[in-house]
Order: sequence, then structure tokens, then C-alpha cells
Amino acid sequence: MNQYFYTFSGGNLWRHNTNQTRNSFYGVSYPTTITSVFNQEPITNKLFKTLALEGDHAWGATLVSELQTTGFIEATYFEEKESDWFAFVRNQGVVNIDTAAEAAQEFPLRSATGIGNCIGTGVAGTLVSFGFPTDLDISGIANIGDSVYYNFPVASGVVFTPIYLGQIVSFTIDLPNNFNIFSVEQDVAGGGVLPNSGIVVYYVMTTKNLVAESHGILGHYGLFTLTNTDTEAVELFAVRSEVMKSYP
Repeated sequence: MNQYFYTFSGGNLWRHNTNQTRNSFYGVSYPTTITSVFNQEPITNKLFKTLALEGDHAWGATLVSELQTTGFIEATYFEEKESDWFAFVRNQGVVNIDTAAEAAQEFPLRSATGIGNCIGTGVAGTLVSFGFPTDLDISGIANIGDSVYYNFPVASGVVFTPIYLGQIVSFTIDLPNNFNIFSVEQDVAGGGVLPNSGIVVYYVMTTKNLVAESHGILGHYGLFTLTNTDTEAVELFAVRSEVMKSYP
């Protein structure tokens, strides 16, 4: 009416665009969201690795496909380069993989690395040490920050049921004195379970940090949602993604 936009909320009449505060409706702040899809070559399986925003502000983003639903980028992760905003897609996978369903979903998509059978464990509070034969270069296989899983060794053909423990915090490698150990801090908040202490043989494996390992979102299409909570005027002109063909 008279070039103004009016709506009703709770029985009250509201006139919009009367001040400079954006993302505010009926006295409450709301985010602005935009949803669209990358769908070039729809029969080709692809990795969507990055997002680039042509605009004057960074937006938060989620990116999903028919195969994965865990891609995200916080607005603060974007870096401004030549007036555009760039960031790589992170993954929000499961850290504590403790069910067969989670293992079937997560392990094929992540870099799970088998360390081998340990020769003993030591438990001091929430700190667990796994000892290995001195001819095994554990620091060349695992890294500080890797997530550790263990269980008793199983026969060939038997499904390995992972028990999540926590993250590697240190290595102690002194081969002349037969020390070849890495230590793990139990992830109490994440449900990490302590092993038994002593000369107990466990099979130990690791996975990399979810963000550091992130390779993008795998799928035939990439459905993205951008979210903005700024209270000033924002312009967004185009959204791009670096995409590569997946070769299984």
C-alpha cells in the first residue's frame, strides 16, 4: 500500500522496511537463507570441494548430496580474496563410531588406518598408552590428533567392531630401551571407553581429524543452503564450487 509492504503478526499490523536493521521481523531477529543446487553433469559422481561467494559478505553454508549430508562451512571460515569469499567444505561425520551402521557409513568415506596388534597397554586415569614392537614405525603411520579405535583381534572374515577411545596426544619412541608407545587421552564427553591395562593384545586403528581430512561432499549433485545473520544490507551475486569427478 502506497509503496510499503504490510503484514499481520499476532493480530498486529506491521509495516516493513522502515529502518536500517536487516533480518529483523516483528521485533525478532531471523536469519536470511538461500537454497539452490549444483547439478552440472547429473549422471556423473562428483566431489564438491569448495564454495566461493561473489558478494560483499561471507555467509554460513551447508552442502549435502544424496550420498552425504554432513558438509558445512561457518561464515568465519571464509577468506576474502579479490573481493570474493573462499572456503573449503568441512565434514561433520561421527567421531565415536560404535555401531555397525555407523561403521558401514563412515569408514568407507574416511581414511581408516590399521596400526596393528599392540603388545600391552597402560592406563593412568584418562591417559592410555599402547605399546608396539620396536620394528613398527608408529609415528610414520599415525599422527597426534588422530582418533583411536581398538578391540580384540578377530579371525579372518569376522566383522571388526570398533571401540572408540579418544585422540593421540603424544609419542614415546626410544628404540634402544624398547619404548615404542603412543598415548591417547580418553574422550569422556565423546563416549570413549577405556581398555584393560597390562599385557593385553588389542588390534588398534586410527582415523584422521574430520576437518583436516575433509575432502568435500561426494554425490551426483550438491544442494547448498546459505545463511546470513547480518543486520546491515548485504549483496550476493553468485555462488561457485570447485568440483572434480570422483573415480571410485
